[in-house]
Amino acid sequence: MKKSIIILALATALINFSCKKELNLAPVSQISNTSFWKTESDAKGAMNGMYTILRGEAINNLFIWGEGRSDAMGINAGAAVFQNWYENLLTADNSGAIFSGAPTTWGGMYNLVHHTNLLIKYVPEISFGSETTRKNILAHAHAMRAFAYFTMSKTWGALPLVTEPTSDLSSVQRERSPEADIFTLIKSDISEAETLFSGMGFQDGRDMWSLPSLLALKADVYLWTGKTMNGGDADFNTALTALNQIDAADVELLSDFGNIFDYTNKRNKEILMAVTFNFEESAVNTIYAWMYASDVFMPGGVDQETLDYIQPYAGVPFWGPSNIARNKFMADDKRKKATLTEIYGNDGTGPEFHSAIVTKFNGTIVSGQRYFIDDYVLYRYADVLLMKAEAKNALNQDPSSEINKVRQRAYGNQFAGHEFTSGTKDANDAAILDERFKELMFEGKRWWDLVRFGKAFELVPSLQGRAGQNYLLLFPIPTTTLSLEPMVSPNTGY
Repeated sequence: MKKSIIILALATALINFSCKKELNLAPVSQISNTSFWKTESDAKGAMNGMYTILRGEAINNLFIWGEGRSDAMGINAGAAVFQNWYENLLTADNSGAIFSGAPTTWGGMYNLVHHTNLLIKYVPEISFGSETTRKNILAHAHAMRAFAYFTMSKTWGALPLVTEPTSDLSSVQRERSPEADIFTLIKSDISEAETLFSGMGFQDGRDMWSLPSLLALKADVYLWTGKTMNGGDADFNTALTALNQIDAADVELLSDFGNIFDYTNKRNKEILMAVTFNFEESAVNTIYAWMYASDVFMPGGVDQETLDYIQPYAGVPFWGPSNIARNKFMADDKRKKATLTEIYGNDGTGPEFHSAIVTKFNGTIVSGQRYFIDDYVLYRYADVLLMKAEAKNALNQDPSSEINKVRQRAYGNQFAGHEFTSGTKDANDAAILDERFKELMFEGKRWWDLVRFGKAFELVPSLQGRAGQNYLLLFPIPTTTLSLEPMVSPNTGY
């Protein structure tokens, strides 16, 4: 009973901390059009507000939708708060929230869509000092709308299609449109943004859309439709062309894998696009707080080296690396230490495995307290290389060069013996998927990778034996959403 009270207290403290300084943006639609959408400053302010909304979705939801149901996640030392996701026990009733005040519905993403629609509608009517500035703002809006719909369609499939501003942000009041129609809009928005961005430079520290990050999104979209929507070689060629274009940008693999995610090294040259979290602006604990060590759940006899590495404690270990994830790395793979930490207790009879925590996004320490405010990375260059390997393999080209660039960094001086050599198309795909698992673990990619490669039922333990129940590849539409949207039909099977 005492431990349960402590868990609840810690959870409540973290929730309150997450909400305390979060920026609240008044819906632009509630501002009279006679007083807003008149100046360049109005448009820039609305665009910045759009990114604030994206940050709200990156606190919890992007990870839950993109990785929570995968084989990367499992039980940890704390209460099994997230088991409905990693055990794939989701229903319409239990998928709508983590805790009170932490919804996992599509409401926030449609709020994001709403703000992109406002920009797309009103920015063309505003007088700008530079036409390049106007085009740039519209490029951001089209890129963001494409990303929002892509994220939602991967999660729920068919969606209400909204391309005009709405007055009621609480609901959309439309029937769902087929996935094909959604992807037609996504691809159209990407094409429009591609023509509007000027040059391959990054804007505002790689935390806003740019032409390089848009091209990464484009490749991601076309790989998805190529593999899951019968797009075939035409889509794979489009993806590969976009990925090749990114090489003209100021991007590179950092020599030190762990340095990519260091709080003091945000927006480094490996990053193409990340969602910003800064202590000075908004001290919001992200979802990684629920994957870290707490003194309440630490065993006795932990070696000092481990303690020095993970302290100060913070968060609550409500879920964390699965046994599959922690056993994925070979001994000489440098990515393991930067990704997760295994905790072993010792009662005097020798070390015994206790639990594992995520250390890839372990935040920063301010005045002796840890805050989980690492940026949420949407695209980085290693992801680009592995998407390029995937596209090349789909087109019967040799993916070895791209895979080996990623492995060379992972193994450093121990690379000999880990070189990838091209084999059959299926064997190459398996190797690419496996490399993506190790390289991008806990970055919100794994579930969607499994779905795209057609391996979810084979590799996720809680889905094994359920092949053919393809409705499970989508999320149920939460009851809370259905109650607000009488025109929306539930996903079949839930």
